[in-house]
Amino acid sequence: MYDFERAEGQDFLIDVTLELDLAKAAATDDVADTVHYGELAEKLVAVVAGEPVNLIETLADRLLTVCLDDSRVGAATVTVHKPQAPIPHEFADVAVTVHRTRR
Repeated sequence: MYDFERAEGQDFLIDVTLELDLAKAAATDDVADTVHYGELAEKLVAVVAGEPVNLIETLADRLLTVCLDDSRVGAATVTVHKPQAPIPHEFADVAVTVHRTRR
């Protein structure tokens, strides 16, 4: 949100929970039958490193959209943590969590 945040950069920690049927993947033991979390992580990193946004709410929404791009995912929850938020008080973390189900 602030110019100095963009100029200096900042750390974000991202938590993602996906809801999908894992029965086929468990039976076949084949990564092709589930969401490949390494590939998903690459897509999410591209969003975080991509076009800057002012709010972590916007970033969380964009990440959630990427998670739901896989038709096997029925719902997803994304939490964006901003541990170095510019707040003049002692705090452990600032975070936003969004959840969406497939419509």
